[in-house]
Amino acid sequence: MIEKVYKVTVTNDKTIERIVDDEHVNLNHMVLIKDTGLPVHVSNSNVYMVLVRGTMTIALDDEQANLHQAGEILAIPFNTKMEVTNKHEDVLEFYVLKSPNPKDMPPVKQI
Repeated sequence: MIEKVYKVTVTNDKTIERIVDDEHVNLNHMVLIKDTGLPVHVSNSNVYMVLVRGTMTIALDDEQANLHQAGEILAIPFNTKMEVTNKHEDVLEFYVLKSPNPKDMPPVKQI
């Protein structure tokens, strides 16, 4: 078998898991229930968020928060302040793809 298989948790509970962390890419899987989110942080690479289900509320840098739906892919540049939350009843599930791998990136700005 040439392909490498990675397992992803299938759940409706809050989950944050690293799926792939190799020399090329970092891939995380996240499930957020209502009124949960990620800590405010700065993107440590070029980030692509692939929304699988639910509605994401995301505020970038000093901008107003925006809503994004399942079926969208967000591209967020390196060194951007991020606040990601689920303020809705439906479970929010998304994948975060970082390229290049953050271990190969310079330090990020302080928040």
